[in-house]
Amino acid sequence: MTLSQAWHTFSRALVITRRELRDQLRDWRLIVPVIVLTLFFPLLMNFTANQAVRFVAQYGAEIIGDRLIPFLLMVVGFFPISVSLVIALESFVGEKERHSLEPLLSSPMTDLELYIGKMLAAMLPPLAAAYLGITVYLAGLAWTIGWKPTPALLVQIVSLTTVQAMVMVSGAVVISAQVTSVRAANLLASFIIIPFALLIQGESVIMFWAQYDVLWWVLVGLVCLMAVLVRMGVQLFNREELLGRDIDEINFKAAWAIFRAAFAGQSRGLSAWYRGEVFPTVRRLAIPLVILTGALAAAIVIGYNYAPLYRLPLSADALQDMTRTFGERLAQFGFVSPLGAGWILLTNLRALAIATGLGAFSLGVMSVILLMLPLALVGYFAGQMALIGVSPALFFAAFILPHGLLEIPAAILEGAAILRLGASILAPPPGKTLGDGWLMALADWAKVSLGLVAPLLTGAALLEALVTPRIVLAVFGG
Repeated sequence: MTLSQAWHTFSRALVITRRELRDQLRDWRLIVPVIVLTLFFPLLMNFTANQAVRFVAQYGAEIIGDRLIPFLLMVVGFFPISVSLVIALESFVGEKERHSLEPLLSSPMTDLELYIGKMLAAMLPPLAAAYLGITVYLAGLAWTIGWKPTPALLVQIVSLTTVQAMVMVSGAVVISAQVTSVRAANLLASFIIIPFALLIQGESVIMFWAQYDVLWWVLVGLVCLMAVLVRMGVQLFNREELLGRDIDEINFKAAWAIFRAAFAGQSRGLSAWYRGEVFPTVRRLAIPLVILTGALAAAIVIGYNYAPLYRLPLSADALQDMTRTFGERLAQFGFVSPLGAGWILLTNLRALAIATGLGAFSLGVMSVILLMLPLALVGYFAGQMALIGVSPALFFAAFILPHGLLEIPAAILEGAAILRLGASILAPPPGKTLGDGWLMALADWAKVSLGLVAPLLTGAALLEALVTPRIVLAVFGG
């Protein structure tokens, strides 16, 4: 799309935006509660900040008040967004219930222009409410206690508020375009409100520790998430499907048929299944495999670089004593046995199940983070070995390599399948619905997990229980 074409699309989308804003401003039952709550909440937070500053000043803890005020500033910007989210949630499905959607969708505008126009109309009221709340809060603080934010902090809070509003509204518009009733949209809104409430809590910890630079990384992550949600909404929006979908029905029989066809295909026999289904699935995972390999390698490097910052009280002699004691404990509890291998296998399978569950609801991001953590610890302990004069390569060869030859490829394969499963909702295959695309990705995950990951983890568990402890004792036990 050229610049002139993009401007033409944007200008046509603004026609929808102006129409939507006029309709919203005419409905006083919608606007008055938003304005009242937007004005009341900053005044309440201003009173809270004033009382908190006076209270902590009695005990010489002024720093607590200084950290609390910026946090309340961020909350004041977030609260109006959550209140105004109802506008975005009913952007499509609300018009469908009011029977005013058909004339709009029959207009000569493209799907892209309709979607962008609706999204802009849903985004402007929450942003205006958030800015109004921040202004009232800052004016109250300046008048009561004379507090003013630094320009950098103000820019940071306003930027975070803006991007958080865009992400929440983008997600709400996606929900509104996919559900069949306002009731369903309001129920699904919890998948937006709850994660952002948790994000606010995490940001509060960052702000109370005054690590404000970290908030810029949070901002970058939110911008990436916003881009993903906007692309997802544009890809999934289809006016014919929106008009034709009257009720959401869970058809387990049809879902099983789609999953079974994608899982088994036309293959007959185990070898034919591997050749016709499993190996082609691995080839389709080429990009996720590259991403997972790079992420796990980065985790090792990150852990290694943190070793000097958080050094353990360890020496070469202490390592030798610890290794011998650890080996005795493993033998005492029967770890170096097939039973120990079974425990390791169940632990690994449980960890991958958790990663799959989290990855399916986080576009695969949480699964990548969970798989990075063990290798970050490996890198960290390798760095500790380097600090006491032990070769990190020797540590890796003894502690990780024997079973890691199977376990690390299994983690990469499983992580790539989870990443594709989580990202499958962004762009379903051509001619397939969102649910069909997700079921096909789930079938690919099942093929990789059962056909490759499970056998690799079984072999890795046997090696980790029966071989790795003996190699560690031979190398480091003295």
